[in-house]
Amino acid sequence: MTVAISHSPEVQAFFAKAAGIGNDQGNPRLKQIVLRILQDSARLIEDLAISDDEFWQAVDYLNRLGSRNEAGLLMAGLGLEHFLDLLSDARDSQAGYSGGTPRTIEGPLYVAGAPLCEGEAQLDDGRDTGQPMLLEGQVLGLDGQPLVGAIVDVWHANTQGLYSYFDSNQSAYNLRRRIRTDAQGRYRARSIVPSGYGCPTDGPTQACLDQLGRHGQRPAHIHFFISAPGYRHLTTQINLAGDEYLWDDFAHATRDGLVGEVEQLEGGVVRVVFNFCLQPAVHAEDEQRSQRPRALQAG
Repeated sequence: MTVAISHSPEVQAFFAKAAGIGNDQGNPRLKQIVLRILQDSARLIEDLAISDDEFWQAVDYLNRLGSRNEAGLLMAGLGLEHFLDLLSDARDSQAGYSGGTPRTIEGPLYVAGAPLCEGEAQLDDGRDTGQPMLLEGQVLGLDGQPLVGAIVDVWHANTQGLYSYFDSNQSAYNLRRRIRTDAQGRYRARSIVPSGYGCPTDGPTQACLDQLGRHGQRPAHIHFFISAPGYRHLTTQINLAGDEYLWDDFAHATRDGLVGEVEQLEGGVVRVVFNFCLQPAVHAEDEQRSQRPRALQAG
């Protein structure tokens, strides 16, 4: 027999007090969020008959998740970051926005302040003997006109699936650059082909995925922030064609329109050509990326 008390006036009043409802201090928005979390958590405990042992195991898991700095990784793996994209898509549709390159998840590995280059850039520092890659394309408006002076902020992993800053063996801003497009809206980068990778096998994210019967692998991919005055900021990434995890990405980032075709050139070089199409901004804030916390980001 299920015992439920969370809807009782006494428990609801208790949760309201715990969330600071009724006092004139603190953050009203956060109070409402905390109250909802308390109410929904209590219903979850009752509905699924969560035992005390299960509850404290979950608390311990959250402690381990934070100590390994994997909360962002888990949000991608459980699909909540992708859900935010789906919700933004639905809101855009309701508001009448359409067209342009699809958005997809940012992931937790961006680092602010990469060097700014004009037109083209060398992304790698030459220390990784990976396959040379030429990455190029244009930034366009919905009318197909090139956007001069757009900023292509690009980052990707090395051949070991590791990112500079988070991997102390790499030089500062290795495989990270900002590129300002030229008079034809073009950007061009010389780099190495990134490797796909998996969640740390000894970490709490993979431990959760194991319990769900899921793998923690990502296909080879390249991240982008694309911005231009008068246009909506775009957060996206392209997954490279031919990867075995292309449509089985644990982070749910692969979307139609975001697959980068890989062309083999002479001398063992590959070329990836990808054009970005931006929607016009309606409000000034449309031009800005989200304010989620990021490594080395001011404020």
